[in-house]
Amino acid sequence: MGILGIIGGSGLYDMPGLEDVRHVGVESPFGAPSDLIIRGRLGSVELAFLPRHGLGHRLSPDGINYRANIDCLKRLGVTDILSLSACGSLREDLPPGDFVLVDQFIDRTRARPLSYFGNGLVAHISMAEPTCARLRSDLAKAAEGMDFTLHPRGTYLVMEGPQFSTRAESHLYRQWGADLIGMTNLPEAKLAREAEMCYLTIGMVTDYDCWREGEAHVDVESVLKILMDNASKAQNLVAAAAPLIMENRQTPCPSGCDRALEMAIVTHPDKRDAALMDRLDAVAGRVLKPAD
Repeated sequence: MGILGIIGGSGLYDMPGLEDVRHVGVESPFGAPSDLIIRGRLGSVELAFLPRHGLGHRLSPDGINYRANIDCLKRLGVTDILSLSACGSLREDLPPGDFVLVDQFIDRTRARPLSYFGNGLVAHISMAEPTCARLRSDLAKAAEGMDFTLHPRGTYLVMEGPQFSTRAESHLYRQWGADLIGMTNLPEAKLAREAEMCYLTIGMVTDYDCWREGEAHVDVESVLKILMDNASKAQNLVAAAAPLIMENRQTPCPSGCDRALEMAIVTHPDKRDAALMDRLDAVAGRVLKPAD
């Protein structure tokens, strides 16, 4: 049936009704994940929570081991990932407190390992539609009647951080058509696609970045306040969405997420790096075959 993975802040793991809670260590050839994975059961749905920044928020956005995080979730049996992320708004009509189902990304990161593949095992996957349409549909349905506004689509610009934007950058990103800005969802989304996992970002708006005239510049104190206000909304959304996601889960995925590597690997079988293939036993084991 699969396991639903949740990547986000610590408030999610205290969900009412979560049973059989335990902390699980998973080893990855890509190093240590952000923290132990918190397993639990919500009704009949198995959940796996991973605190992206580690418990206590000890990891900077540029210091997160994104490859290990996704690899460990894959090894645990996670098939679908909901990524809940605090974001700044680049639009007047996306005020703090609103949620956005992200369907596009703009990548402005520059110092992070972006792929599981490389020299000796080259692969090119499509990121034209970087999040799963089925998950977006399930989340939109789950949010009906809830006491917050959820937007069905949005473009999330991922900056390197850890500093916030300059005002000039913020205005530039608005001109590009970006709706949200944050620091964490790439390469996370790209790695989930390489691992053939369904993935969706739920952007939780905390501020207006620094573009808005007359608005106080974004600061940690204001972001944390809105984050606390959003925690219960996120819990309710995940609780309502989890059974829908697993009930509607189809194999194959209508969006093709679970077949992303088909025809993606271009390195000839007899030229493939055996050590790299071993590291990818979980991520790409479905499609990798030993060279003859």
